[in-house]
Amino acid sequence: MSDAEAPATTHRIAAPSRGRFINSGEGPTLQPLDVGHPEYLAVVDPDTAFWSLVARDRLADAFGDGALLRAYRKKAAAFRQEMELLRFGLKPSAVYFNPTERCNLNCSYCYIPEGMRSGGEQMPRERLLLALERLQAYFARTVPAGTRPQIVFHGAEPLLNRDAVFAGIDAFGGSFRFGIQTNATLLDDAALAFLTDHEVSIGLSLDAPGRSVADRTRKDWGGQGVHASVLDAMDRLRGYDAWSVICTVTRENTGQLTKLVEFLHRREVPTCLMNIVRCTLPPSREVKPEDATAAKAFLAALERSFELYRETGRKLVVGNFANVLLAILAPTARRLMCDLSPCGGGRAFFAVTPSGDMFPCSEFIGLEPFNGGNLFRDEVEQVLASRPFREVTGRNVDEIDPCRRCAIRHFCGSPCPAEAHELNGGMNRTGAFCELYEEQVRYAFRLIADGRQDAFLWDGWDAGTRTTFGLSAL
Repeated sequence: MSDAEAPATTHRIAAPSRGRFINSGEGPTLQPLDVGHPEYLAVVDPDTAFWSLVARDRLADAFGDGALLRAYRKKAAAFRQEMELLRFGLKPSAVYFNPTERCNLNCSYCYIPEGMRSGGEQMPRERLLLALERLQAYFARTVPAGTRPQIVFHGAEPLLNRDAVFAGIDAFGGSFRFGIQTNATLLDDAALAFLTDHEVSIGLSLDAPGRSVADRTRKDWGGQGVHASVLDAMDRLRGYDAWSVICTVTRENTGQLTKLVEFLHRREVPTCLMNIVRCTLPPSREVKPEDATAAKAFLAALERSFELYRETGRKLVVGNFANVLLAILAPTARRLMCDLSPCGGGRAFFAVTPSGDMFPCSEFIGLEPFNGGNLFRDEVEQVLASRPFREVTGRNVDEIDPCRRCAIRHFCGSPCPAEAHELNGGMNRTGAFCELYEEQVRYAFRLIADGRQDAFLWDGWDAGTRTTFGLSAL
């Protein structure tokens, strides 16, 4: 997971109110949102992502003395500026670095074309060191002194180019925070010792607790699954702080998400991601779950994570949902940039291939029209300003139908641009899972109304934040 740099973090508090709701033509456009809570509705200003919870039986009377509305009007310009900075003012602070196009697996939903994975290019050691040197020079021009940008070795399978990757980590450990996403098949004891000694964040991929389901979509070129390799790596990583498990949610495993949460919790996994499959390439669409089915399974898994926390006192943070919660509670504290428009692609991060070609995001690798230039040939600033990058960074949820009329558009961001472009025909289209994101936001508001939100967030998530809006109940 990338925690790409964001503006100074703020924390918004809007207490449940029992005043009267009004909406003047001069003020903010406040929209009521039924979040499925028995006592409260949410009231949202879509333009600034401001929200408040209002008692259902007092919606018509909310803000009766105008206190909340008057207080909000004083802050509305600052909130709008905060969102503008978050949406349009970021500079990259992370790189998804593919040191090889090759993979020893042939997962059915992979966003990298099969031809590249079966026999693609690898970046030689000296070339990889030169790439990191050029990235170091770029970040020296753009990030504050003392800041270490993040390099995530991504896939394909980065450990197929292990010697070059490890040489880069060893040489540039003082300049970058490193992470690696691996299928675990090549994560032997020596590799694990090197990565943990260098404090590299390690992400493993696992789609279900049991072999029969996990191996349906994640398998090698001979059709054999790799479930056992991942479980072995998980056992050896127990106790290491900087590791996580990524699950890709497909039609094959939606019925397993609650069991997966129980399994990961039992194995003391600190953080997981349950990312819905991206339908950018045709093979991934074949395992696309229905929106309603995915939403129901996902929320049930989240609720089970809360029950386990209540029983044991130990959290399993589901990072992609935690990010949705943060988008509501403290927009600039979010760690992932997919649930925002424009998304983080080309703004908060970019991707580099083994040839040095640069794309706004790994999801665009394999889509040649989105190749913005080459790290070895072009200055990074030139690539970021290129037409392919501007096509992604210019995607604006305020200009997408029906998103531009949606109350939660800045909690969701209408992801994903690559998916929208390839599946639905353009950057000005929605992605594949509108209902799933909508239900996550509704669930998040219910948690806030019940005071349960901290159970789903990293400990200390609000350290260093400041409250920019606070109002006790009227």
